[in-house]
Amino acid sequence: MPVWCCRCSLAGPVRNYSSPETEGQLLNSFVQYFGDSLGRKIKRMPLIEETVLPGDSLLTLPVVIIGNGPSGICLSYLLSGYRPYLSPEAVHPNPILHTKLEEARHLSIVDQDLEYLSEGLEGRSSNPVAVLFDTLLHPDADFGYDYPPVLHWKLEQHNYIPHIVLGKGPPGGAWHSMEGSMLTISFGDWMELPGLTFKEWAASKRRNIKSDRVMPEEIACYYKHYVKVMGLQKNFRDNVYITSVSRLYREEDDENRSQLSEDISTQHLEMEDGQKSLIKRNWEVRGYQRATDGSHVPFCLFAENVALATGSFDSPGRLQVEGEDFPFVLHSMSDFGAAISKGKLRGKADPVLIVGAGLTAADAVLCAYNNNIPVIHVFRRRVTDTSLIFKQLPKKLYPEYHKVYHMMCTQSHTVDSNLHSAYTSFPEHNVLSFKPEMKCVLQSASGLKKILKFSVALVLIGSHPNLFFLKDQGHSIGHHSNQPITCKGNPIEIDPYTYECTKEANLFALGPLVGDNFVRFLKGGALGIARCLAIRQKKKHELIESGDGGGDGVP
Repeated sequence: MPVWCCRCSLAGPVRNYSSPETEGQLLNSFVQYFGDSLGRKIKRMPLIEETVLPGDSLLTLPVVIIGNGPSGICLSYLLSGYRPYLSPEAVHPNPILHTKLEEARHLSIVDQDLEYLSEGLEGRSSNPVAVLFDTLLHPDADFGYDYPPVLHWKLEQHNYIPHIVLGKGPPGGAWHSMEGSMLTISFGDWMELPGLTFKEWAASKRRNIKSDRVMPEEIACYYKHYVKVMGLQKNFRDNVYITSVSRLYREEDDENRSQLSEDISTQHLEMEDGQKSLIKRNWEVRGYQRATDGSHVPFCLFAENVALATGSFDSPGRLQVEGEDFPFVLHSMSDFGAAISKGKLRGKADPVLIVGAGLTAADAVLCAYNNNIPVIHVFRRRVTDTSLIFKQLPKKLYPEYHKVYHMMCTQSHTVDSNLHSAYTSFPEHNVLSFKPEMKCVLQSASGLKKILKFSVALVLIGSHPNLFFLKDQGHSIGHHSNQPITCKGNPIEIDPYTYECTKEANLFALGPLVGDNFVRFLKGGALGIARCLAIRQKKKHELIESGDGGGDGVP
């Protein structure tokens, strides 16, 4: 199949883009070869070459962002030149932080010392910059206050850093695929991105927002509109699937600049038998874009920096038990909703089996309950477990979840009781296996086994990021090496102020990948990365102006 590659598709000398004046040229290149109308030009491109020859032309982007959810959108906003300043009339309720902000009022927050500003702040994120940015955008929100942000935003074109945001669907990421009948956990205001309040958007669209919590569909529409109204859409490419992100290497002092993209983990390595050392170069990003006719058009990009903003919804958690691959065992709310919409569960005598004790499982219980579908609810924890999410949610704000929790406590199965007609919980039970005759084997904490019949099973025990496109699925960049990346147990290990991976230079991560599962806090990752890249961009320009070289655009 013909493949498009930026190393062989542009005529002329090496081109390195780092200023707003070249933005149009850069984006026109991608529109020509990588836009919505891929068509005939792509099919005439030569096959990708495995090596780069001295005469080849190259297009190296400063930043490629993988993922177009709120993390990727917010990072694009800051890389596009938007800068936050302390508002003239603003007084932050934290007097120590306000004093620090006053010291450098003339500077944008991106240009200030984030470690200094973050010092002493506390919040519901383990990342200090996330707590800092949240308290600037939502001062004292955790104490129930609704103070306005202390920041105002300016668009500074000279701070633009060329980048491209790659996503599987429209801007908004996983929000477009969430079950639309449920309400968000966070308030609508906490889901908003800088520069456009959710209430402003709702008013402009004549949306009737009846409560502080909103439906995912509203949030998805807001994110999509945000990209458009902020002028970011030129940096976004939809229907893009990444298949590989790898380092390129070449021999130091090799006149032919031969490239190797093998599994080497250190910056400079002495090869065996006295061969030359290898130097890490730029990133190679491969994948394909799905065209309107359903065909796949492969591509290859080069990037100085890659930012991972893929979220955590790619791979649903699995029980890893016998029979879990049967077609009647589902792993997502969307599949469950589709089964209900198609009437597959209408008139079924056997209940739905729901596994899990989180909010998504509670959503499934509510969905089944509201559709008059009986439920068997299985979970491993005790109902008195203090770590259950229901114990952390105020009853007045989340009445529907406390309704589920009340049923979990009061309608549980015991040895002497029968199943309740509408809902029965099985606390402290594990699923041992699923049987082909739509039966499930459960085991209690005491070891007692029980077989139950069901119409469909729904396993909702969380989800994990899918970093299959990285070497070893990204296991090496987590806090615990050689273990899968998870948002709680093993997030990507980053510098707390730059969000750069500590084990891989020029690779950044933000959002759920680094433990920030709430939109409120993922915005801090965008701030940290933008500051880091802005500093490096400035140093690069200074080197070029002084005649000491700088980036040559060669991977």
